Amino acid sequence: MKILHLDENHPLLIKGLEALGYENHTDFKSSKEDILSKIGDYEGLIIRSRIPVDAQFLTMATKLKFIGRVGAGLENIDVEKAQELNIRLFNAPEGNRNAVGEQALGMLLSLLNHLNRVDKEVREGVWKREENRGIEIEGKTVGIIGYGNMGKAFAKKLKGFDCEVICYDIQGGVGDENARQVGIMEFKKRVDILSLHTPQTPKTVNMINAEFVDGFHKPFWLINTARGKSVVTQDLVDALKSGKILGAGLDVLEYEKASFENLFGDDMPEAFQYLIQADNVLLSPHIAGWTIESKIKLSQTILDKITQEFSLN
Repeated sequence: MKILHLDENHPLLIKGLEALGYENHTDFKSSKEDILSKIGDYEGLIIRSRIPVDAQFLTMATKLKFIGRVGAGLENIDVEKAQELNIRLFNAPEGNRNAVGEQALGMLLSLLNHLNRVDKEVREGVWKREENRGIEIEGKTVGIIGYGNMGKAFAKKLKGFDCEVICYDIQGGVGDENARQVGIMEFKKRVDILSLHTPQTPKTVNMINAEFVDGFHKPFWLINTARGKSVVTQDLVDALKSGKILGAGLDVLEYEKASFENLFGDDMPEAFQYLIQADNVLLSPHIAGWTIESKIKLSQTILDKITQEFSLN
């Protein structure tokens, strides 16, 4: 069986597949059109996000038996078409969940203690203490929307902070010893800190909008390490201006390209101009799951799943 790799990953993945008897080919630069001209020769495909695997792509991949996405989500794959063609899909949320949990916690601590702002001030010779009093997590209610691999990892990190952790998820029975599952009405009533850990689906796109935010009983802090298109940026800016949202840690942005590798072109949206100037907003370039360790774990997870189902030995 031949496998085509469209994105660079940890070398252990190719080495592991070779040990299983697979023939591995790499193509990290060709256009989608060039890939389509040869995809019919391959039984396996390994991707991240560079090229969308849509219905046209899958139809031309006449021999394809599986796709391994070395990442958490499957939004760049036409899942319905793949299922129709009996193509198995493997992703690896287990591989970077710890990294995401740590980044979410790091962003929260930085926001509550103004670390981004005070670092800049001290470098500029400014020494303000009273103006930079922090806020403790202890005694607060942290609400997690989306209690899967990522949400559970974040909740686990919060165990030592003496805070209440609640979660909301469209699936029932997902709560555990680290977070109590509640309905959306109780969630909006109690939350002081909101952390988003949902995949990108039609139900989550534009989920955090003005109407949703206005339904919360208290002003809250927002952390988003999930998907940028889940938050309407202009509505977020309006909530930051009004004080309904006290601050935001954003690892992902509405304006990201589908590949997650770029932002936007020459025209910077007005809402984003506000975010980059706000000292109660912390931004990072979609790196929450992007650690040295997670690169290894993600590749190992995909290798393990392929081995379990498609071992040639």
